[in-house]
Amino acid sequence: MKKIVFLLSIAIGMSTYLQAQCNSHNTHKTSAQSNAWTHASDIVDIAAGADDFSTLVVAVKAADLVSTLKSEGPFTVFAPLNSAFAKLPQETLAALLKPENKGQLSSILTYHVVAGEFNAKDIIAAINSSGGSFTVKTVNGGELVATLSNGNVILTDEKGGVSAVTKTDVDASNGVIHVIDSVVLPGG
Repeated sequence: MKKIVFLLSIAIGMSTYLQAQCNSHNTHKTSAQSNAWTHASDIVDIAAGADDFSTLVVAVKAADLVSTLKSEGPFTVFAPLNSAFAKLPQETLAALLKPENKGQLSSILTYHVVAGEFNAKDIIAAINSSGGSFTVKTVNGGELVATLSNGNVILTDEKGGVSAVTKTDVDASNGVIHVIDSVVLPGG
């Protein structure tokens, strides 16, 4: 319970921070792309309903983050596909899913979550208004740097790893999901 209250407190603080930085938090959502996941309501239900997110769902359950990501939010989630997790060494993923590494797994997963709902248009506007690079605070307290490359949003993590956003604006009742092609990792 303390973990959920802590994460929600961080989420509220980060939401205020991001809204001020973006200068244009829109409550409406764009439907630039159709998606097959809109039948489910919240972020967890959408991920659970798509085979491409089965590894993410297993990880969210192992980290005890289901109730947090089913809460009211709103959240922006950069959701790695199964193929993104497959890029990690197999022994790394297996180790992270062990109960004794729940804290580390939770840190990695919350590094993929931003408090507040930011659609692709918001993110691109923030990048453009910040000179081509926009730093985003994640729920775990770390930072991701968002840039544009050939019209695509690219995230650079604290370890220098990069991930491309491959699908945007998957709407959920408690936020929005942007699909990414690599797992991003916090520093440290």
